[in-house]
Amino acid sequence: MKQIYTKTGDFGTTSLRDGVRVNKDDLRIETNGEIDMLNSLIGLIAEENQLLNDIQRELMTVMSHVATPDGRQNPRQLHCDELTTRMEQVIDASKAPTGFVLPRGIAHVARAQCRTAERRLWTVHRQHPLDESILRMMNRLSDYLFVLAN
Repeated sequence: MKQIYTKTGDFGTTSLRDGVRVNKDDLRIETNGEIDMLNSLIGLIAEENQLLNDIQRELMTVMSHVATPDGRQNPRQLHCDELTTRMEQVIDASKAPTGFVLPRGIAHVARAQCRTAERRLWTVHRQHPLDESILRMMNRLSDYLFVLAN
């Protein structure tokens, strides 16, 4: 079995894709931490929901794009537009409230975390441009999680 630890981060740095070293509090690493938390929360509610399972896999791809150094290509294909369309179909068919509600349950925690991750992605995007389909998907994901929560 391969070792889990590498000891390469013991002094406050970690790797982006392709081995480029950055500080552990680099904006891209912090953002991926927010997306990772979101993905973990979605995992608590995903169960047999195929769309949420697909979103979880896509969030891993999004994280790889966030961690791709400027000027380098990421070979992992994004499916954000397709997932955004699928979420919109569910949202449009829902009878969810249109105003503010008292948040209750893990889906609302995931929704709030999604908003945090989305804000961090916009900050990353200003410094390290991302595919804009990522930003659209994250915006729609918070709406989708709101629908699931209500």
